[in-house]
Amino acid sequence: MRMAGAKQHGGPAGGGAAAGTAVPPLPDAGARRSARRRRMWITLSLVGVILVVVNAYATYVLVSERNASAGAGLRPSGIPGNISTSTANLMQLSPVPVAPAPGFRFTDQRGHTMTLASLRGKVVVLEFIDPHCTDICPIMSQEFVSAYHQLGAQASKVVFAAINVNQYHASVRDMAAYSAAHQLNAIPGWHFLTGPVPALRAAWRAYNVQVEAPGPDADIIHSTVLYFIDATGTERFIASSMAGHTADGTAYLPLAQISGWASGIARLAGDLARPAR
Repeated sequence: MRMAGAKQHGGPAGGGAAAGTAVPPLPDAGARRSARRRRMWITLSLVGVILVVVNAYATYVLVSERNASAGAGLRPSGIPGNISTSTANLMQLSPVPVAPAPGFRFTDQRGHTMTLASLRGKVVVLEFIDPHCTDICPIMSQEFVSAYHQLGAQASKVVFAAINVNQYHASVRDMAAYSAAHQLNAIPGWHFLTGPVPALRAAWRAYNVQVEAPGPDADIIHSTVLYFIDATGTERFIASSMAGHTADGTAYLPLAQISGWASGIARLAGDLARPAR
């Protein structure tokens, strides 16, 4: 076979092999069908892979959302029944290994020497406060005052105490001024404790409270933890307070959360104050 229009070289017509450029044979119909099938299977395979990836991603998102939703409703173990799950989560409340609370010896805002041992027989709600704080400390103090009023008849069995975290403002006068400014003296069992800086630092370490005090005029950065100590002097629970901030940097906690905190403190302290059944 020759290509149409190709020049013929010598040789008898119709005899021997054709000279010139040879034309490759056209694929037969079976080969064309086979090629189409291969393309079809490649396309279907790609579509299948895409569908598997999309389905896997959708499943991941769905499971993640369900786990997040379930996590929000999980209840920490060991929390008394009178504390709701939402309140426990708000307070980041958790039991601690049963162990004696670290002892201390300080002076309160009235100039009275206090030790942890001297408070034996009462539940102690212990926090750590900066007397010059304008951030979260006043919010925590508000929660203390509200919790005290909610305790009712059990209030006499509960002591509210705080240990100073400001080494630059560690006088009894500083403790008294803060207590008066935030109406904490309305709580008969309120004690804002201070003392020599080495003793304060020892208490911070003992209760795992981190304190950063760059200078007397700088903000004191410290852990905001709350310990619940039972009438035998044993640590029972720990909570951690957090607050948001407004645009100008002022600490802020919605009233509903302040109320939830106060209720949680009162309920837990009251539960610990009840005689063991």
